[in-house]
Amino acid sequence: MQSLYRNYRPKTFKDVVGQDHVTKTLENQIKNGRVSHAYLFCGTRGTGKTSVAKIFASTLAKDFDIFEIDAASNNSVQDVRDVIEKVKYPPVQSKYKVYIIDEVHMFSSSAFNAFLKTLEEPPAHVIFILCTTEPQKLLPTVQSRCLRFDFRSVSQENLEKHIANILKKEKTAATPEAIKMLATAGCGSVRDALSFTETVMNYCGEREITQADVSLVLGTVSTDLLKDLLDSITKADTSKIVKHVDEIFKRGINTNMLVKNFIDVIKTDFLKNPKTYGKILQIFCELEFTIKNSTDPRTHFENSCLLAVI
Repeated sequence: MQSLYRNYRPKTFKDVVGQDHVTKTLENQIKNGRVSHAYLFCGTRGTGKTSVAKIFASTLAKDFDIFEIDAASNNSVQDVRDVIEKVKYPPVQSKYKVYIIDEVHMFSSSAFNAFLKTLEEPPAHVIFILCTTEPQKLLPTVQSRCLRFDFRSVSQENLEKHIANILKKEKTAATPEAIKMLATAGCGSVRDALSFTETVMNYCGEREITQADVSLVLGTVSTDLLKDLLDSITKADTSKIVKHVDEIFKRGINTNMLVKNFIDVIKTDFLKNPKTYGKILQIFCELEFTIKNSTDPRTHFENSCLLAVI
């Protein structure tokens, strides 16, 4: 049985969630016959880069003339030379041969250098689609030879609608609160959101998915506990702050989701009283960007709570 993400992977541009700025442009290029020779699809994981690349390729070529390369495992000079040699030959059934290179930033420097000339002046029948989560690792000379599209994190609203629609198709009931938590857990990634949804579905079996189920399975923290923590910060009650943080991290939570949820709680009070909650909001917005790569997220989170005391 396929995973939810694979089973509901978009098959047409209309199926793609939250990337209208990309799909509409590509559709117009196809309609107007202005297809470029090289594309660069950038964005965080699970936002649809490879899916859109496959859909785009399928509108230009038959399966026999579409080639997918995983640069994570095919990144040597010899791998690139093999590609360079094969692009010389005309397509079997189509007007174009399309090469989708996933995680292209994994190419070695020598592999990139070998690839540059072909990327700049490929045969007229060849189109390259380069996909990456880390465009900053690509040489400027590579980026300048491609038409770049930046895939955005999918909005909370779009993720909620997408999850609700899939649950309906799967004949699985879920409360609105549970769906909202699952979307939040996705942090802008369709793939992650559906992975979490599938995990909770397996836990609940045939019964309705509730907010408590999502919290238990994914290790999320209740809004009430986060409100208590915020209250302790505003009251400068450091002993309670440490107690709440300890309780939170005993649950084996998803740290990125914790910070995102806490920011949402802070924003609610910030809108009512910007002067009191401005500093707190700023501290945790900064933490959201630094904690992703932290080797000790608990300490970072606890220190931010203590620094936010007013």
